[in-house]
Amino acid sequence: MKIGELSKRTAVPARLLRYYEEQNLLTAARGDNGYRDYPTLAVNRVVQIRGLLEAGFPTEIIKDILPCLDHTPNIYLKTLRPEVRKRLVEVRDRLDARIDCLARNRDAISAYLAAVG
Repeated sequence: MKIGELSKRTAVPARLLRYYEEQNLLTAARGDNGYRDYPTLAVNRVVQIRGLLEAGFPTEIIKDILPCLDHTPNIYLKTLRPEVRKRLVEVRDRLDARIDCLARNRDAISAYLAAVG
């Protein structure tokens, strides 16, 4: 599919899709006319990328963990580079902190709503 169709199907602007390709997060074949031609699976890949970005993962980490999302993770556990492992732990810890903060905010809102009826 062309970049415009992928953009419509994923609600991700074409400029971001080009950026993902520059960052080696997404690949496309090129036609004789130079136009990008994405496989159907690119829709799922873009959804994965967006989810990881929204969770706070930097693109450098996403590039390293995307293969794990396509295969059995056990294959990659033995080959995980120490610096990638360290960054994943840092991102996980930041996510835990954000989740805790969100849970506290949710609980405070719930308590307030209960108090005011």
